[in-house]
Amino acid sequence: MEKKTARLTLLIDPVKKKAFEDLCTAQDLTPSQVVRQMIRDYLDEHGVTYATKSQLGTKVKNETTS
Repeated sequence: MEKKTARLTLLIDPVKKKAFEDLCTAQDLTPSQVVRQMIRDYLDEHGVTYATKSQLGTKVKNETTS
């Protein structure tokens, strides 16, 4: 579990930003929640481990794909 947070600033086309925010709202998620999940998925996809990685989520994913 993360103890502190860090800010990630990025530039994005305003039209894509609005579409992304609208989609997140429709799914009852915040843009931050979605971006954090995308980052976790990207790290997993590339086999990167990190100190706050949840081991429970890894086991559940592996069991469902077997």
